Amino acid sequence: MSTTPRAIVSTSHENLFQRAKAFFGAALFLGIHRFPRLLQLHRNPKSWTLFRIALACLGAAIVILPLSLWNGWITASFGLLLFVVAILLPPAQLESATDRKARELGAQTVVSGGEYQPENAPAAEVRLFVSSAHIWVLDAQFDLLLVLSASEISSLRVEEKDQRQLLQIRWADHKAEFAFAGFFAERFARLAEESIRAALPQVPPATQKRRAVSAG
Repeated sequence: MSTTPRAIVSTSHENLFQRAKAFFGAALFLGIHRFPRLLQLHRNPKSWTLFRIALACLGAAIVILPLSLWNGWITASFGLLLFVVAILLPPAQLESATDRKARELGAQTVVSGGEYQPENAPAAEVRLFVSSAHIWVLDAQFDLLLVLSASEISSLRVEEKDQRQLLQIRWADHKAEFAFAGFFAERFARLAEESIRAALPQVPPATQKRRAVSAG
């Protein structure tokens, strides 16, 4: 009898931890998704320079704080670290290689495609370059692995399999699967799905397709 209450408490703690983990994960991903300009500060030379100066000043201010505190050396070390980071940060980058490749292809959106395995080839981390006419699948070296014609795509869905999120794209008699793993797996898979649907409004949602089949 004494073991039952402990099991209940342990389960409740696990549920609470999972909920908290999901909440903070969703909040962090939402911040990354909704405020990309904050993550691309280095694209603006003036803003990036001001950020580096502010970081250096903050580090210097922390270093010269009174060291009489019992943990003053820890604070000074942290300030010195900030100052060194501000000096070593690279200069502003006006355009990344991804931006140049997107402009070359004519893609309006670039999202993570997770892991994709071409036929008779090892799996690779890829990115999806999305336009209203095509979807290009490129690896980290910008080598082209697959090109999908927007007009041929008939189905687009996300499902869970083997503790991974799979984005499935079907066209004609073919299918491509993009596997997402990790803490943000489902959110990255949904982001890729939403980005493709935004560019390809003719692809029906999976729920509508299932209802049409059941009605028939």
